[in-house]
Amino acid sequence: MPPVIKVLGTGGTIASTRDEGGASPTEPGAALLDAVPGLDAFAEVDVEQVAQVPSFELDVDTVATIGRRARQAIADGADGVVVTHGTDTMESSAYYLDLALDIDAPVVFTGAQRRPDELSPDGPANLRTAVRVATDDRFRTTGGVYVAFDQQVHAARDVRKMHTSALDTFQSPETGPVAVTTRDSIRHFRQPGSYADHIPVLDPDARIAVVTSDVGVDDAAIRAAQDRGVDGIVVEATGLGNTTAPLGRAIADVVDAGTPVVVASRCPAGSVTPVYGGDGGGETLREHGAIFAGDLPAHKARIKLMLACDQHAGIDGVRQRFE
Repeated sequence: MPPVIKVLGTGGTIASTRDEGGASPTEPGAALLDAVPGLDAFAEVDVEQVAQVPSFELDVDTVATIGRRARQAIADGADGVVVTHGTDTMESSAYYLDLALDIDAPVVFTGAQRRPDELSPDGPANLRTAVRVATDDRFRTTGGVYVAFDQQVHAARDVRKMHTSALDTFQSPETGPVAVTTRDSIRHFRQPGSYADHIPVLDPDARIAVVTSDVGVDDAAIRAAQDRGVDGIVVEATGLGNTTAPLGRAIADVVDAGTPVVVASRCPAGSVTPVYGGDGGGETLREHGAIFAGDLPAHKARIKLMLACDQHAGIDGVRQRFE
């Protein structure tokens, strides 16, 4: 009996066509499958339409629904799940589900950089790659959440969209891909499985703000976030994890008031490390109680902080999630 794969359609470029008002998702998941000949050689594929939106419009409730439908599909006997998704926030949704879900079957995200109505669309090849990955024995026995794109398979925790339009946009800067697909096989470079810290929260209520440091940035944004009563703040810092002096002083006040502040770097590779002194230096931020995100970019640190704040009442519990 062939493996059973559930495809969850959510929209994105892979499902979009263009009209007078611009491109938007119009193609249902079943049409995407029809554009990929020979899928039945790998699996019995069933499709369900969960959403039909560009990924830049996805909200937390929709991503949680994707997670629930993936979990239900596995409970109903599917051997793996493929999610067709827009590339703008694909890595975020994939990481969210890698944190929140604990299932023993793979969930593979894929999409396209070129629409079906453009020359040489890449969606069919990416969808075929995703189904192949979801049926591969090593992925089926380890579970985890992945992004399959341009013949590469990336762990959800590590993958980044690195280019606005290139077909090989998804890369894992520090680790490289988990595997690549060839014409006849899947070549593994790393052990498949989840590389994310499991936080079993699928429907978080926590509100997280993101504040960016750069030359001359004052404390207005972080003070405004504190005044709004957010549950946590991520600071996209420079270099090893440093901010302007006004931001550094504000971070001290925010943490002292009981709100967790997580420091990430705007650099595309490397980890934040507290080294420098001064009001905005990383070592000073650490002394004030700021939490460091390691090599997570700010947008993924936000997702992790959102789930962690929903599970833990205090800063210490949140801090343990990032250590």
